[in-house]
Amino acid sequence: MLGISLSSAEQEDVMKEFSDVFEQQYSVALFNSVRFEIEGGGGTQSQLLHRKDPLAGRSIFSGSLFQYLEENRKWRSRFVSVPNSYTISLYESKTAHDRGLHPKVTINCAGYKALTSMEEYTELINTSLPGIKAKASSTPFIKCASQFPLILWHPYARHHYFCVMTEKEQNKWHAVLQDCVRHRNNGLPEDCTVQTPAFTDAVRLYRQTKGHYGTWDMMCGAPPQILANLVMETLQPELRSVIGPRLKGKLQQRQRDWMLISDAVYRQVLSQTTGQYDALVEGCEAQRAPLDARLRTDMDQIITSKEHVSSKIRALVLPKAEQLLQTSVQPYISSILEALMEPTSRGFSEVRDIFFKEMVDISKNSLNGAGKDKLGDHMERLSMLAFHPVKMQSCYEKVEQLNLEGLQQRFDVASPSVFISRAQILMREQMDNAVYTFMQLLQQSLETQGEDDMCKTMQRCQDRVLKKYDYDSSTVRKKFFRESLLQIIIPYMLQQLSPSCSPELPRFEELIFEDFSRFLLVENMFEEVVLQSVSKDIMMAVKDAALQRRHNLYRDSMILTNSDPNLHLLGENPQVDWATRFGGDEPEGSVGGGRVEGGGSGSRRRQVVSMIQLDGVPLPFESCPPGEPKSPDSVHGIRDLINPVVEMVLPVSQESPSDQGVLQATFRWCKGICMCILTTNF
Repeated sequence: MLGISLSSAEQEDVMKEFSDVFEQQYSVALFNSVRFEIEGGGGTQSQLLHRKDPLAGRSIFSGSLFQYLEENRKWRSRFVSVPNSYTISLYESKTAHDRGLHPKVTINCAGYKALTSMEEYTELINTSLPGIKAKASSTPFIKCASQFPLILWHPYARHHYFCVMTEKEQNKWHAVLQDCVRHRNNGLPEDCTVQTPAFTDAVRLYRQTKGHYGTWDMMCGAPPQILANLVMETLQPELRSVIGPRLKGKLQQRQRDWMLISDAVYRQVLSQTTGQYDALVEGCEAQRAPLDARLRTDMDQIITSKEHVSSKIRALVLPKAEQLLQTSVQPYISSILEALMEPTSRGFSEVRDIFFKEMVDISKNSLNGAGKDKLGDHMERLSMLAFHPVKMQSCYEKVEQLNLEGLQQRFDVASPSVFISRAQILMREQMDNAVYTFMQLLQQSLETQGEDDMCKTMQRCQDRVLKKYDYDSSTVRKKFFRESLLQIIIPYMLQQLSPSCSPELPRFEELIFEDFSRFLLVENMFEEVVLQSVSKDIMMAVKDAALQRRHNLYRDSMILTNSDPNLHLLGENPQVDWATRFGGDEPEGSVGGGRVEGGGSGSRRRQVVSMIQLDGVPLPFESCPPGEPKSPDSVHGIRDLINPVVEMVLPVSQESPSDQGVLQATFRWCKGICMCILTTNF
């Protein structure tokens, strides 16, 4: 009860202060949005196409693993399903999932970290417990059922414990959990041009009033979750000091009790911030229409007033900012940029390599005489390549090597995780753009040129997409580098300049007309002046890197040759259902025993993007895709197992019809081997 009463009082104070800041920033964000709409503007147009909802109708992951149940302290097998929302759902069994029963547990992974060792987990819980430090070698309060644990750790919420039976499966499930965390952390919609910037600026300004200027690792999830983290950031130290001395029992029991208390408080805080934020947004949205009308009527006068006040603030701030820039910022810009460029560019290069490899595999199968039904399967898998966590893992690992060691302390960067997550999201977007553009170009080519020389047609489309990817990759990375540099440098400059400049700002409020005071805030104009003071140096640093062609960056003035002026018209065409186009005589509404999302002629197949399984035969504790054949009588299942052998024999059999018997004998031999494998130990 003590923890609950503490949380209620603290939350009320935090939300009241935040609400005041949000309401102010909402009006400023609305002004900026309407101004941008009226004046226009925009950056470089991308060469690749972009699809709005690539995961519509898709089921992302499914499989089985062991979960630790805290109520009886036992491990139980659970069937895991991850829909396109990336929320993890755990069921009693696959049968319970197929029958549409409610999941036993649902996990929103925002703010979590996916761990693969008990030692790493012990280190993290030591940072959150009130005065309780367990040695790395001490026995944890959970005894893992295998040598391959998987743990979802959160600084405030309940922890979740899983395990699997092999290292290879652990690596694959770790990639899945990381993908769920990555997706759920990215919870602020970028298409909300008023609400999202108002919220992010309000959080940043609120934390600055508390002395926190640097990046924040817990800016994760949807706004109510971020607000709950904001409350807990202040509340948890108080809980430690009040509740910590009252915890009794052995070390393991105190650890468990503390986490139960923290989770209970966090859940209560989250439930309240959800309702309070919804009410806050509803109140601001109710005022939007009259504010929008006033802005459109007085936009010229508001802009003139802003420029006048900004010039006065600039005269005060700029000399101090330029001195700080020369002595404490400029010497480090190139070092920060290089630290960002190296791992990020390797990650984007890996994206290109994986896309190219998938194209080679499809072309190889086409040359080896694979039927249209096989091509349809390959194209369906290709369409979801960007959302395959295992195949994309090598790209993500490249950027995880980003290290700002030596710069983090100077510029108050808590960790590089903010920049790593953003780079990984951009890599996934670029992969999906490349895949989608290839499919639309291939569809157009097949309609105009026919299907006679499929391999050459795919090669031409692939070459065009790779050129466009190189151009867009350069554009996206340069923008990412500029934004990251600003995220690192601006908070540092504000922290250094605020003590001398902030006391002077209130006198500039007298220069703003009362009718415009909701849209023009001196605090925001002060930050804009600081941003402008450093923007030129950042732009020049990135431009110099492009001029030197470092990390395959293109110059801003470079225009892609053989550009397709009408390509973006293809983006308006509906996505191609390749399984239907090349699927042969498969009955409608059936996908190898799987279910169909929706119904009617417009229904889409229910497809699982990625499964967790070992190469070869699925084991009972491993994942199995819906409809994947387990029986040795299934020809398609056997073909998946013997495909490497068949590919070696097939070119020979095509050149010499007399060798068809060799192929058939090989297939029968492999089928016999697979039957032995499937019937052994099961």
